[in-house]
Amino acid sequence: GRQVAGIGGQFDFVLGASRAPGGVSIIALPSTGRGGAVSRIVPRLAPGAAVTTPRYLVDWIVTEHGAVRLRGLGAKERAAALLTVAHPRFVEELARRATS
Repeated sequence: GRQVAGIGGQFDFVLGASRAPGGVSIIALPSTGRGGAVSRIVPRLAPGAAVTTPRYLVDWIVTEHGAVRLRGLGAKERAAALLTVAHPRFVEELARRATS
């Protein structure tokens, strides 16, 4: 539960991309971690998790399963959109947890 290092340049990069004339912020990541054992698309962050990029700055999320625009979406719409780029093995559980 303790952050060891300070933030790097990600926040500044995302902020600049989001605020540039005609710019958008794009977060590209693999849909899974730990050799495919866990989803990197999650319904909630763990208590104490460090957040580098606040959700209001994320315009697009891209995984190997596609790209989804999040800008302007509410919480429920964002959750539904993120399911479209999650690994198919985790979609059912993520959808269930998002609605509970």
